[in-house]
Amino acid sequence: MADTGSTARTAPPTVIADRVHVSYTVRTGSGPGRDRRVHAVRGVGFIARRGEAIGLIGSNGSGKSTLLKAIAGLQPVESGTIHTQGRPTLLGVDAALMGDLSGERNVILGGLAMGMTRSEITARYDDIVAFSGLTEGRDDDPLSRPLRTYSSGMGARLRFAISATARSHDVLLLDEALATGDARFRRRSRRRIDELRAAAGTVFLVAHANATIRETCDRALWLEAGTLRMDGPAEEVVAAYEEFTRTGATKPNK
Repeated sequence: MADTGSTARTAPPTVIADRVHVSYTVRTGSGPGRDRRVHAVRGVGFIARRGEAIGLIGSNGSGKSTLLKAIAGLQPVESGTIHTQGRPTLLGVDAALMGDLSGERNVILGGLAMGMTRSEITARYDDIVAFSGLTEGRDDDPLSRPLRTYSSGMGARLRFAISATARSHDVLLLDEALATGDARFRRRSRRRIDELRAAAGTVFLVAHANATIRETCDRALWLEAGTLRMDGPAEEVVAAYEEFTRTGATKPNK
């Protein structure tokens, strides 16, 4: 295991992963013998602490999203252990929205699903809508329309707004959440991540855009073929990953 930076040296841990292995079965066809066992995470270990924003990088299929689901308790761990402080929130899961309901009703539903009272939802409703940016520069009111009429980007922005604005989080897990929306929405999202960290939370972010990891995170975990290749300052880890993608060469695990 590794932890880096002054925050990691002094703050209490929020997530401890100890030699975690995760496997699952993929059906490749009908009939016997058509299932394939995928060993998605292989012996990964790390300590995450309060106030950290940790980026997960790696090639497609490297185990990033599977690891997030395991931290959230949504993917069983085959061996090893994951200890978490509080309840981890995986974006798009706690805010489980319904396509036939209006955006307004989904804000209420998402808030209730996350344990908020109706009075808390009412108090934060305007902030959630403003954060989503769905009503900016529009003559119509998207919040009055069924969610199924939204584009995928609009739905993702509303989910992020509910999850990130509705309450504080001990551990917030984001999988490509900042890939949606315009530049203004992405800036708002990054500011919110900074606020969550300042409130003593921990943020995990999966992003394929290396610039997003550099701008948002102070630490990064590089996964490749399910193994943890490198754990350290985001700039160093991203640089090593970019060198690997260019040349196929990599540094020893850190």
